[in-house]
Amino acid sequence: MGMVQKRKKMHSGDTHLRRRWRTRNRRRDLDQIDDDLRTKSRELINQPVDLDKPGFAQFYCIHCAKHFINDTALQSHFRTKVHKRRLKALETEPYTLEESERAASHGSYVKPKTRQMETQPSKEETRAGKLIEVEEKLIDHKKSTNAQRMET
Repeated sequence: MGMVQKRKKMHSGDTHLRRRWRTRNRRRDLDQIDDDLRTKSRELINQPVDLDKPGFAQFYCIHCAKHFINDTALQSHFRTKVHKRRLKALETEPYTLEESERAASHGSYVKPKTRQMETQPSKEETRAGKLIEVEEKLIDHKKSTNAQRMET
């Protein structure tokens, strides 16, 4: 009498297949979203009607680069962890070529900047003239490391 054999998963160790699956569902990178926020946020909120996109491209989250089917789905998305994580990730300034050169000792150190990110305004607020503002402020690393030490 044999033991019941456990069925093996087909591609459990094939990391190259997992990468292929991951890139299929890939979204825009943080630096691309940052560029959208700085240059064409108004055009992305007020897109022309496109019948191929969800919600006819009328309900778009700029921070997550994602279309939604209606305004209630968009407003509920603003309250989710996924959107809040994306806002947190966009708070830090994106990595640039100049920063990589400074890391290779081709320049002097510049403190990283953090930004105050807010959720995008609704369609009515955008029509009234409200824009997405990206405010930059300097991080004081000494204060942040002292605060982390006091928490632990």
